[in-house]
Amino acid sequence: MRFPIQSIALLALAASLAPPLRAADERIAARVDDSRRVAVRGHLHPLALARYDRGPVAPAQEIRYVTLLLKPAAGLEQLLEEQQNPASPNYSRWLTPEQFADRFGLAANDIGKLVFWLESQGLQVNDVARGRHWITFSGAAERMGRALRTEFHHYRVNGETHIANFTEPSVPAAFENVVAGFRGLNDFRLKPQYATSLRQLTGPELNSGGNHILAPADFATIYGVAPLYSATFDGLGQSIVIVGQTDIVLSDIQKFRARFGLPPNDPQVVVVGGVAPGISSGDLVEADLDLEWAGAIARNATIIYVNSLDVFVSAQYAIDRNLAPVISMSYGGCEQENSPDARALAQQAAAQGITWLAASGDQGAATCDISAPTPQAAKGRTVTFPANIPEITAVGGTTFNEGSGTYWSAAGSALSFIPEKVWNDSASRNELAAGGGGASVVFPKPQWQTGSGVPNDNARDVPDVSFAASPDHVGYAFNTGGKAGIVGGTSAGTPAFAGIVALLNQYLTANHLLSQPGLGNLNPMLYRMAQAAPEAFHDVSTGDNMVPCAQNSPDCVNGLVGYSAGPGYDLASGLGSIDAFQLASRWSNGTASTTTLAANPAAVNAGDAVQLTATVTGTGVTPTGAVDFVANDTLLGTAPLASPGGAATASLSANSLA
Repeated sequence: MRFPIQSIALLALAASLAPPLRAADERIAARVDDSRRVAVRGHLHPLALARYDRGPVAPAQEIRYVTLLLKPAAGLEQLLEEQQNPASPNYSRWLTPEQFADRFGLAANDIGKLVFWLESQGLQVNDVARGRHWITFSGAAERMGRALRTEFHHYRVNGETHIANFTEPSVPAAFENVVAGFRGLNDFRLKPQYATSLRQLTGPELNSGGNHILAPADFATIYGVAPLYSATFDGLGQSIVIVGQTDIVLSDIQKFRARFGLPPNDPQVVVVGGVAPGISSGDLVEADLDLEWAGAIARNATIIYVNSLDVFVSAQYAIDRNLAPVISMSYGGCEQENSPDARALAQQAAAQGITWLAASGDQGAATCDISAPTPQAAKGRTVTFPANIPEITAVGGTTFNEGSGTYWSAAGSALSFIPEKVWNDSASRNELAAGGGGASVVFPKPQWQTGSGVPNDNARDVPDVSFAASPDHVGYAFNTGGKAGIVGGTSAGTPAFAGIVALLNQYLTANHLLSQPGLGNLNPMLYRMAQAAPEAFHDVSTGDNMVPCAQNSPDCVNGLVGYSAGPGYDLASGLGSIDAFQLASRWSNGTASTTTLAANPAAVNAGDAVQLTATVTGTGVTPTGAVDFVANDTLLGTAPLASPGGAATASLSANSLA
């Protein structure tokens, strides 16, 4: 019988694209015996020290919205790689939260056992994740302490009073293989990463003029957003989540938009659990900045503000409800003070096609000194959580470096791209004030983090990209507290880049490069494009994020700790800043390669010999290596490319195909 080879190959491929999902396997096999316990290590906050201890909290004091983090099933990292690999059938095939639950979450029966145990301890279960890999719960301090075999104490640190668990928590031994950890056992919250300007301006100076305050139109000119607007890409039909931990006043956002001629577009507000935290003045500045600038770049996108008692609770809620394909978080904290188990939340986001952006920090290479504000770092080189997580895009900071060039009009508007250097205002502000960057001590180097300048340090390096961040040299205009002001920090570039990603989603969908908005983890493509389409980036090769350090403190050399910029990637500015139009129009350059298959002859009888030829082509890159020939999950043979960017040929029996 004679059969066409190409038809069989296509049918086999089509069948492999949609593997059936099955319910998650049960992983809690042992009987739940509350007398048999295991400690969950790594949950003593480094600042919950005896010298700061002010004694136990009142037994009835409520500990609210603790998150029990659960271990995802095996195979998640492999799926994430496949979703970013253009040669994989899973490329850009995003999961729903329910599909994530069935592949990587706990079985419903296992969730039931955990919920039953929590409630049997007198605790209230608030939420069970749709993805079935976290549970939030609340309860009085006495009940919470008894359930987890710990106590909760007050701690007075740097003039602030906090609550934290006194000893490591524990859970029944039956849960040992599924419990990853906890968040929310203390209230050492992530901190906003903004800096308000030292310039005191009033009246018309707050709009433009010789002081060059960054307005939305200026940002669009400098970073290549304006050509996207000209092509009618303004965010319409797209959505962005801003996460926060304070109530907001809509009139601030409305006044900002009216001030710069932006169309009316109030953010949608979602309050997690219906429990609003009230207005916190420091967090309000952050929320206003983020909401205004995400909406200033993606002018007609839907902006969703997710508000809760804890910004990280806001983020996990937005991911689990799949609220938008872009999430912007301008908060951060010391890497060593936050559990790496939270990475599973970022991995769920990536698996669902969500791009999560986070500020890389405003303390240069000394993020862990954020907990004790000082003009001198004392804890050595450290990076910011959650920007350190590989599935999150870390946004660093730059400063415009005009020199003698003419980049501003007489009226104060930007005329073109402006050269940049690394943001570092530490000396002028007499505080740690520089773009966050460095090497993680928790996460190893992701396989995609390669290219010119990337250190051979076996560590996840941050930032990934950077944008203007100085509050004092061309700071961002914004409105908060009923007043106009100027602000900076890596907090500012993060929501602005979120706006660019929303425009990118719109552009790629309109040009049929995406079937629906959603890019997942942006980092693999960014690093590929830095090699294949360098015109999409503005390399930042001057400046540094070095900050003053205490004598004899770790990594302190000649009174400074940090990194200098250089050509290509560096630990002070990442890949540099972005040209939004070039990023969108050259996006396909980063899709690595395309492989086509030909058979000779095209139709064969059983037992005949057939020659398969795979031709590999790339845009902006030259493919090298070898090609695997696979049929029905069976490896038939491997052949090297005859030349870079050439073809690989294998001679087989038709029986192996049939």
